[in-house]
Amino acid sequence: MYLIDKENNSLVKVEECSFSELGMSERYNLQEWIAKEPSSLGEELLIIQKEFDGFSDTRERLDLLALDKLGNLVIIENKLDDSGRDVTWQAIKYASYCSSLTKQDIIEIYQRYLGASANAEEMLSDFFDGKDLSDVEINVGNSQRIFLVAANFRKEVTSSVMWLLNFNLRIKCFKATPYKYNDKMLLDFDQIIPIKDADDYTIKIASKKQSENQDSEASRITHSNRQKFWAEFIEYNRQHNGLYRDSSDTSGEGLSKNVKGLAGTKINVLIYKNHTRTEVYINHSDKDKNKRLFDYLYTHKKEIEQQFGGELTWQRLDDRNGSRIRIDQDDLSYLKPEQQEEIFEFFIDTSNRLMKAFAPYAKKYNGQ
Repeated sequence: MYLIDKENNSLVKVEECSFSELGMSERYNLQEWIAKEPSSLGEELLIIQKEFDGFSDTRERLDLLALDKLGNLVIIENKLDDSGRDVTWQAIKYASYCSSLTKQDIIEIYQRYLGASANAEEMLSDFFDGKDLSDVEINVGNSQRIFLVAANFRKEVTSSVMWLLNFNLRIKCFKATPYKYNDKMLLDFDQIIPIKDADDYTIKIASKKQSENQDSEASRITHSNRQKFWAEFIEYNRQHNGLYRDSSDTSGEGLSKNVKGLAGTKINVLIYKNHTRTEVYINHSDKDKNKRLFDYLYTHKKEIEQQFGGELTWQRLDDRNGSRIRIDQDDLSYLKPEQQEEIFEFFIDTSNRLMKAFAPYAKKYNGQ
């Protein structure tokens, strides 16, 4: 690795070293770094447990347990300067143990990881882009994935991994290389197996299979119920001059209305299996712009909530592109026909009040 010296138009070599030379440990350093920044392994992952030992009749622990965006469990095994001979077999054992975990098991595992700091179901819903968990397939069949991380991989490990890839086991190997430059330390993760082009193809095949699996009778019923609900809600808006009277898309979990003057900001009404939500969602393509706008609005939290007429839940969502200000009704479900009109009234009332509370800040913010 080299640093670019712009002043002298030259390269400065950065010294490659070992974790042991730096005094680093597997559990307290490498594992923690990945847990805090799982995207270092090349994709968006959600860590749901560290040192997971929830296996029957064994005291074994896997280093990190995660979920990917398709709902697959990811078993992450870390080694330092040497992968050892048995890491492949070790990880396969853990994947087999985890294959029996149900969606509810995974929610409970994640809740133990979070403790009292957050709600697991809510965090999982956010990770799956706001979807109701009843619509998300998690740990289906033999979908488990294995990530092996080490500074160096023995030949018997790389050989066995390459052979297992032929049988559609989904395994990746990441070479973690530490560097030292003056008083700073750098770390590079390089996916060495499979090569990136082959990995992209694997992901596409997995995505296709996931999509086909979701095309089930249950999904069609859910889709039909939602279409009916939103069609009737749009008609209700037309009768009551609601924000969504001109909407037409009835296929998803919600409807959106732009907040005029605030780029990328919408007022969404959303239905889930066990609750409903109205929210202001700031989702410009530029993450920094989203956070600046949220911070500006948050400085006016008191005035906005006074104008709205109640407390709102403010979520900056630092680990995501967007930010959210929301109000939920936990006891209203679109699956209960007797609650339909009450949900309509909740959506009409809260969306109108949110628009009234937030719209004035467009001119103020853009005028800064």
